[in-house]
Amino acid sequence: MNIFKLFILFFLMFPFRGSSQGLVTVENPVNIKRSSEIISVPWENILAVYPTIDTAYFIVINPVTGKQVAYQLEHLGQPAIQNLLIDISINAKAKLVLQIKKGKPEKFVSRTYCRYVPERDDDFAWENDKIAFRAYGKALEKTNGNAYGMDVWVKRTDKLVINERYKRGDYHKDHGDGMDYYHVGFSLGAGDIAPYVGDSVYYPKNYRNWKILDNGPLRSAFQLEYDEWNVGSGIVKVVKTLSIDAGSQLHKVEADYSLNKLSSLPVVIGIIKRPQAGKEFFDEQDGIMGYWEPTDPKDGTTGVGCIFTQPVKNVIIGKGQMLTLMDAQSDKPVVYYRGAAWDKASYIKSAKDWFSHLQWFQQKIRNPLIVTVQKSTNKK
Repeated sequence: MNIFKLFILFFLMFPFRGSSQGLVTVENPVNIKRSSEIISVPWENILAVYPTIDTAYFIVINPVTGKQVAYQLEHLGQPAIQNLLIDISINAKAKLVLQIKKGKPEKFVSRTYCRYVPERDDDFAWENDKIAFRAYGKALEKTNGNAYGMDVWVKRTDKLVINERYKRGDYHKDHGDGMDYYHVGFSLGAGDIAPYVGDSVYYPKNYRNWKILDNGPLRSAFQLEYDEWNVGSGIVKVVKTLSIDAGSQLHKVEADYSLNKLSSLPVVIGIIKRPQAGKEFFDEQDGIMGYWEPTDPKDGTTGVGCIFTQPVKNVIIGKGQMLTLMDAQSDKPVVYYRGAAWDKASYIKSAKDWFSHLQWFQQKIRNPLIVTVQKSTNKK
């Protein structure tokens, strides 16, 4: 009998600090450490082992440390709870058992946030404790500063900064927590997606409608809806669902295209290039695109990257952008991850660091943590 099984046997016989109504076992299948990774447990699985759970009065405990673990009830825009999100740190090839039981949950600091920003030309902004982003809305189209793609706001603090920056109204200057110095213009910016037909990118207008699905503390998710537009000889429409997790440099994008009777549509995911020399990274087989921008003498260096979950057809470099080509289907969304890093922030200090981080992130995507839920009948 191995050590892990002995621990489980001991744990079931002698429960830690009173009764537990459920056990969540997490297994890391690969030889990489996972730090502050958010796992999603279907709420129906929790109810199956703990049907009397009080959603306002339960805790998740790590029995090894005796400490509470941060969690979030995810709704995905629905009235009913859909998933239990738990913040996990686990060593390579390791297993972790967590208790779910009655108790007063600690107030954990929110590490993700998103909101509509009507006071700044219909921006929609989102962030976590690592990085921040924004998308441009309809009102910006009426200004000289109109732009298309996704923007990056670099950070060097783990605090949430969006509201303070908009309130300050001076986010192009670093006040000690980072800034907005990323230029998007009429491009896909930092990893946006658009149709690509006849060697041309068909940009939509800026988003028209928004909907927040969840808003922290561990995951914030929202939808951006765009008006239909002409693409070649056809008409398409897209809804993008974006979700950002605490502790991650990258976040998930699901682009769901309505193709008006077309079975598929070529699309590109792009990163704007600068006139000065930067460093590029492509791995078509592993589905990775990365860019380490030329260094600004004053403001530092931004890395931008994308991780793809479906086959890549081609890589195109031209017209001031790095473009990765793939097909959008009428019956399922294009799912990928996009993100950024700043060399003034923390451990990602170079192109090598950034490209290695993207490879590490792809390993995590392809090898998700294995989660099982068990019932515990222990008595206090």
